[in-house]
Amino acid sequence: MVFLLISLVVLHLLSLAMLVIATLEKTWWVWTESEVSNLWHYCMYDNATEAWLCSATNESDWLQSVQALMVLSVVFSSISFLLFLGQLFTMSRGRLFYITGFCQAFAGFTDFAACLISTFHRKEIFDDSRVLNKGHFGYCFILAWLCVPLLLVSGVLYIHLRKKQ
Repeated sequence: MVFLLISLVVLHLLSLAMLVIATLEKTWWVWTESEVSNLWHYCMYDNATEAWLCSATNESDWLQSVQALMVLSVVFSSISFLLFLGQLFTMSRGRLFYITGFCQAFAGFTDFAACLISTFHRKEIFDDSRVLNKGHFGYCFILAWLCVPLLLVSGVLYIHLRKKQ
């Protein structure tokens, strides 16, 4: 039981860290190694100053929905972890962690919706003067997709976890 509890906490913290990185880092779409875009900024690497120069992205309805869903996913996963800690110490013996599990599963569904929107509406989201065929999705986008099964699996595990002691 202790091993399951520790592994579930590690899985939750790992998926939460990956989710935060996917939401805040700057490589959702990569045109070149020195030209990237994320949910919040478009960045270019300046060789003369050896620094990233970033400007705000063009706001579109699809981009705003992806931003909102990713932030909701981070918020619900964080709330889920805090609820788990609270339930772990206050819940009576033999009860299940339903609220924690549903909150974590909802974080997975919001992340899934954000990834789907970003996949199918990338032309509207990363609309710029450049051709999107010359770019590709970056590692933050891949991290966001990897978080989907981790969040859903940990949500299901929380729902089936019963407090023994």
